[in-house]
Amino acid sequence: MPPETVTTSASAAKRASGAAADTAPGPDEGGGRTRARARAARNRRFVVYGARVLLLVAIIGIWEWLARAAVIDPFNFSMPSKIWDQIVQWAVHGTPQGSLWEQIWYTLYEALLGWVIGVVGGVVLGIALGRVRFLADVLGPYIKVLNALPRIVLAPIFLIWFGLGPASKVASAVVLVFFPVFFNAFQGAREVDRNLVANARILGATNRQVTLQVVIPSATSWIFTSLHVSFGFALIGAIVGEYIGATKGIGLLVSASQGTFNAAGVYAAMVILAVVALLAEAVLTFLEKRLFRWKPAEAGSER
Repeated sequence: MPPETVTTSASAAKRASGAAADTAPGPDEGGGRTRARARAARNRRFVVYGARVLLLVAIIGIWEWLARAAVIDPFNFSMPSKIWDQIVQWAVHGTPQGSLWEQIWYTLYEALLGWVIGVVGGVVLGIALGRVRFLADVLGPYIKVLNALPRIVLAPIFLIWFGLGPASKVASAVVLVFFPVFFNAFQGAREVDRNLVANARILGATNRQVTLQVVIPSATSWIFTSLHVSFGFALIGAIVGEYIGATKGIGLLVSASQGTFNAAGVYAAMVILAVVALLAEAVLTFLEKRLFRWKPAEAGSER
């Protein structure tokens, strides 16, 4: 190769490398983009939270105005100011059934216990039937039949069986929680990547090791998806059981307020229940984020 060609090629390579270095983002530029993205995400969160607060304020304000202007009947629909007064009265002076915090704790205890039992039973049976096809073939039709039953109507039966105590409310919560968790765990066990299972077999893993170290971790996302919905079902089961017959609880507050035509009391109990459900959802979301930090962010989602 002539010396002139070698010199020309070296000069061209040098110019190309210099141009690439000029176009490549430096450390400061990359850090600036990261800070800009974080700032945009933070601003979007503020906008979302602000819109939520404005929507809530608008609904409450319109409701209060309609009730005070007699557009809607305040006896039947009550108004936010009366609902707030009812909550304050219960918090300060207690309810006819005892302290407000005692009623909240009683309902929360029933819902939590029923939720834990339903989740454990749904996960264990769902993973078992997902792993053992013979069990799925034998028990599948029975589970489908039980799932088709209107489970809310079982609350009076549980009341007859277990009485007015918390056991009947726990049973109502269990039957509402079990099936969503079971079907998600079952589907999660069935959707495990077969290559992962095959690789574990090649490495000498036993059935127990495959289930504990491959199937259950892979099905965790499916299971956590059902936990968000199932805790709300647990609260519904506890409330319905208390509404039908109980000695304490938020459901009893709803029933007692309805019996005395106290619309503000009914709405106040519903507000308290909504706050409890939101707090539980926040705790579950926090735990899910802590457990699934390894998962990549979905497309379009905030990091």
